[in-house]
Amino acid sequence: MTFAERFQEIRTGFERPFWIANLTEIFERLSYYGAFASLALYLQERLNFSTEQTGTLTGIFGGMVWFLAIFGGAFADRIGFRRALSTAYLILALAYFLIGSIAAPWLAPVRNVVPLALFVGVILALPALGIAMVKPCVVGTTARASKENVRSIGYSIYYTMVNIGGAAGPYFASWAHRHLGLEGVYRVAALSVFLMFFVVVLFFREPRKAGDAPPPSIATVARNFCVVVGKAWLVLPVLAVALLLRIAEFVSPALTIPWWIWVALLALVLAGISRFMWFLVLFTGYWVVFWQQYISLPGYIHNYINSSADVEMILVTDGLTVICLTLAINYLTRKIPAFQAVILGTVITSASWLILAFWPTVPGAILSLFVLALGEIIMSPRYYEYISRLAPPGQQGTYMGFAFLPIGIGSLIGGWFGGTLVHRFGEVAHQPARIWYTVTAVGLVTAALLWIYDKTVRTQETAGTTND
Repeated sequence: MTFAERFQEIRTGFERPFWIANLTEIFERLSYYGAFASLALYLQERLNFSTEQTGTLTGIFGGMVWFLAIFGGAFADRIGFRRALSTAYLILALAYFLIGSIAAPWLAPVRNVVPLALFVGVILALPALGIAMVKPCVVGTTARASKENVRSIGYSIYYTMVNIGGAAGPYFASWAHRHLGLEGVYRVAALSVFLMFFVVVLFFREPRKAGDAPPPSIATVARNFCVVVGKAWLVLPVLAVALLLRIAEFVSPALTIPWWIWVALLALVLAGISRFMWFLVLFTGYWVVFWQQYISLPGYIHNYINSSADVEMILVTDGLTVICLTLAINYLTRKIPAFQAVILGTVITSASWLILAFWPTVPGAILSLFVLALGEIIMSPRYYEYISRLAPPGQQGTYMGFAFLPIGIGSLIGGWFGGTLVHRFGEVAHQPARIWYTVTAVGLVTAALLWIYDKTVRTQETAGTTND
């Protein structure tokens, strides 16, 4: 097939909803990563939260969306992509506007009644309600509004749009921070997604395909969740108790939960989860390491490297590297088995922080993020391939839906973990390099545990299937 013929296939292979949905995805990601890039500085320097509270709150912002996305897809299927997208962009516009207005006088009556940490935590969770519907809508539209012969290219276009928005977000956050102040970052983010509401209402039409399977109900998704988790009757109540204890501890800093209670709760969870969930729990360590670029790095740069450094521009490095090098890196690593690629990517991402530990400068931070992105490129596509192989026949869809859980759990844990490290090693011990030694150690331990998992649990499952 000639280039002209292939170009013609691409030109005619996608319906209008495909292009509209993927265009809005650029601005959704731009808003999200722009808001994320400035969040740690906003919380600590403008709202005067401690480093530990800043880490926890930043983790909430980054983590909640990946939990709600499991149910967001089912909800979007029930009400239709057009209504779901338009509703999602309205929610996002309101959420980002509220984040930028936390210190505004008109919110003072609420701030005076509700503990500030709880008030901010609730507001930071609001964007997840919108993003949880946007992602399944855009991916679903890509499937429905693409002809079969260009479907794979459609997903490549979607992935490219995501990364363009991810790289552009910190850049526009930098511009807004310099010209409009930190609050202005969130007003720009709100305006960006508010415009996408009108784009959807005016130009997007519901994509339909003959033979589409009926959408799963929320109850079905919940049942699938329980099946994948394992002993849900044990795990879910324990997680609920742990969450309530953590909220109480966060809202009331004077309250300290004894360490043995956390160990007991963790033991109960690990005793009840399935083998597949064991893998997801272990892989959470990767995202604890990865999210430190948004959780710990901004404050570290301002406090220990250069207080006037443009943090948002530094954070462009990851997204820009992914855009430029994904095809080349994937080609060079195509012969590495999926599991080995996951391990390699985890090791590279983890070791990237040692550069910053030994070279605590702005160029050192940029180089660390560049190497971190290389690990992400190697790991990410092979991770989903590995999970597809773990899934039993007929359950690939359910398992892939839960592949995002480590991203959310890693952000929630990483927020608390990063804030604790910055406080203990930076503010108390005055040895900030130990922050990155510890983060790297977590990643390397994660890689070792994943290797053990593959050599024990995964091997046992394969042997059992063969014997059957």
